[in-house]
Amino acid sequence: MNSLPIDMNKLTVNLLDRMNKYVSKYSIKQWDLGATASTDSSVQVDHGIAKQLKGSQRSSVTIRVWNNQGLVGITSTSDLSDAGLQKSVHGAYEASLFGNPNESPQFSELCKAPLPKLERPLKKLLGIQNILEILIEAESSLLSTHKSISSVPYNGISESNYQRIYINSEGANRSLNNTQASLYLYARAEELRKKPRSSGSVRLALGVEDLDIDGCILEASKRTISHLNYIPIRTDKYLVCFTPEAILELISSFSSMFNARAVIDGVSLSERDSIGKKISSPIFSLCDNALHPSNIGATSFDGEGTPTQNITIIESGRIKNFLHSEATARSFGVKPTGHAGMGAKASVSPDWFEIGRSKEHKNKTNNLNHRNSNEEFVLIESLNALHSGVKASQGSFSLPFDGWLVRNGETISIEAATVAGDIIQVLNNIVEIEMDSIVTHSGISPHVWVDGLSITGEA
Repeated sequence: MNSLPIDMNKLTVNLLDRMNKYVSKYSIKQWDLGATASTDSSVQVDHGIAKQLKGSQRSSVTIRVWNNQGLVGITSTSDLSDAGLQKSVHGAYEASLFGNPNESPQFSELCKAPLPKLERPLKKLLGIQNILEILIEAESSLLSTHKSISSVPYNGISESNYQRIYINSEGANRSLNNTQASLYLYARAEELRKKPRSSGSVRLALGVEDLDIDGCILEASKRTISHLNYIPIRTDKYLVCFTPEAILELISSFSSMFNARAVIDGVSLSERDSIGKKISSPIFSLCDNALHPSNIGATSFDGEGTPTQNITIIESGRIKNFLHSEATARSFGVKPTGHAGMGAKASVSPDWFEIGRSKEHKNKTNNLNHRNSNEEFVLIESLNALHSGVKASQGSFSLPFDGWLVRNGETISIEAATVAGDIIQVLNNIVEIEMDSIVTHSGISPHVWVDGLSITGEA
């Protein structure tokens, strides 16, 4: 299923002309529209046999209108015909009559500002048959890497061509057209009189032909095999080293700390006056770098048409910025940051976290050298049950994890264990951030070391 190039200018002009015609019937002076369309293919396999094949072409439009009292109504539809669009405009107008006067977003002051340039060349979609053959071969290669790897129960390869549009009654006109592909392989290994062990790997690229398939196979195999020999761990407090994937998972789970919408709603650990307050070790730095070249899913504007950017959230251990929509930025007296969805009460969400050392510690040599010492520590590879084990508004977490105990230079897989703590204590107990950053599918980070974390072993 190869998608044809879409003339985005023609599409936006068509939507704009139709919207102007329909809104005039209800004397609507202010409106905006967000539209998405995508062509998607995905496959899964089981021992060389196709397990699930999916192909879809989807489109949707979200319309907001403001009535004469300034109240907002919103509707969404997948019917882009004249009748469907007109019905949605009418529905949004009817909804505006019941709008919440305490939640009245406006157009972003940056909705017509110049957009950042993204170097994201479009890639050809290969189609279901071709990506199926690629995945079958990848599964076979992974199974052959070790005799104990018996299956790859979770696997998949997908490709997508997607388009986004934002237009409004004041002349804002945003559009983008991107392609993206992903591969994940999660292997299962079994040995006699031992528990099955599993691990996996993920890769993203602009197109299937750019996926690091061999790297994904090698990493999934290496991680799975490393868990074959395991031991129980005693319950205690440990020095913990988080892999880049694991620390990004943890920070993302508590992103409400930097979310202005959550702050206003009272469901964040932060408050309005938290800007400038110490929240972590002074060596810690956190950015939301939506435009990083390795961010495959990068977009140049958010759901309100605000340009995306690289924004510093924590620097030298202190909160420097919150993430904002138009409404939250207006409430705080700042500019929107490009993190909004579209809604009568716009959501705010991060794009792509980048963790590193603060500026004054960027080039300082760390004398601790935990990795090269004989000190005992726990290396956490990935965190599980994030949906149920994190209480973001309270700052606490208790999460099963996959990882290893490192003792006297020997690395041994941990049979089963849970890491628990408070996110503020974790951030303040960071004792080392390694120099080398690693790009993952969800962000970029070095290995991060935290002292005194509670690990509960299997009873």
